[in-house]
Amino acid sequence: MAHIRFGHELLDAAWDEDTQRWRIETSRGELTAQVLVLGTGPLSAPSIPDLPGLERFEGTTFHSATWDHDHDLEGERVAVIGTGASAIQFVPQIQPRVGRLHLFQRTAPWIMPRPDRPLKVWERRLYRALPTAQLLMRAGIYWARESFVLGFRHPRVMRWGQRLALRHLHRQVHDPELRRELTPSYRMGCKRVLISNDYLPALTRENVEVVTDAIREVRERSIVSADGTEREVDTIIFATGFHVTDMPAAERVRARDGRSLADVWDGSPQAHMGAMVAGCPNLFFLVGPNTGLGHNSIVFMIESQCNYVLDGLRLMEAGGAAELEVRPEAQAQYNARIQEQMRGTVWTSGGCASWYLDAQGRNTTLWPTFTWPFRRRTRRLDPAHYELRAPRPARESVVA
Repeated sequence: MAHIRFGHELLDAAWDEDTQRWRIETSRGELTAQVLVLGTGPLSAPSIPDLPGLERFEGTTFHSATWDHDHDLEGERVAVIGTGASAIQFVPQIQPRVGRLHLFQRTAPWIMPRPDRPLKVWERRLYRALPTAQLLMRAGIYWARESFVLGFRHPRVMRWGQRLALRHLHRQVHDPELRRELTPSYRMGCKRVLISNDYLPALTRENVEVVTDAIREVRERSIVSADGTEREVDTIIFATGFHVTDMPAAERVRARDGRSLADVWDGSPQAHMGAMVAGCPNLFFLVGPNTGLGHNSIVFMIESQCNYVLDGLRLMEAGGAAELEVRPEAQAQYNARIQEQMRGTVWTSGGCASWYLDAQGRNTTLWPTFTWPFRRRTRRLDPAHYELRAPRPARESVVA
């Protein structure tokens, strides 16, 4: 605990050439560090859409990631904007409490049934008696999830998943018109595939309306859709995702040449192994560019990058180096290979516009293949891909 600083917001981080250290400005003072690890993650900065008139709304507004727990939704007229992974979690929870719920949907998500179930008594006894059995079960889950990447890489394979999702929709939504509105028009996997058993039934309740028209403007106590319909609301909840490819942290970290990472990336984040950026010595990312997943556990990727960081520190220590920096050509070759693997995947050819794609239209969010090769590649750094620099001699002070 002595080494943890709570309540310190990163305001600025700049590389100091003279001291070969990062100078870090926080909300509670300045720090210096030889190595800087950014673990902010891509799903940390809520994104609020720029809706005309939103600033004049007199009711309550908040993002699902910054929930206002002091605000009581009981009996209120609530507008939920967005139908992604956040909405499917909280909409079924608030639907029984609110008076009226207007769900503004831009595109319908693909929703699969959730197969969760309580562990049986005999299963718990087995795992207690034979811990190896639990490890085997976990390994089975891992490899089963690994196989899902085949559907993302070869979109035709996704047909079986779409049929399962459509059966799930038909079982849970009986109204043909509502079912039509909730049927996606793009290939499964182009956007994040969602899993829920209670979201679709919640949308069939009498106090819920699914609105597929775009929002034209927000007024003091209402929202007007593109067809001119005005709906009075007391609270607006944004389930509109996060700044992923335009992460705010990139504005606060400056490379060796003084430019912010946002300027270096110019709308298209790139890193070597999703962890190091050329021009930024001793800077590591956890869950950096192209390390997100659509098929397996992100914890596996984080663990892999932790191995990468530790091996980088070992490499520095073994070489007596003060700086470790990835070579630009190694980073360029790595990212060219990643984008080549993206071609033909459902993420780039599935017929939708998703938060996976950056301002240049490239998928710089997801890892494009199996996760085990990433674990293998990050276990040991290839010294040929990096430049190690020795400590600079201390400057001599002159006394007149």
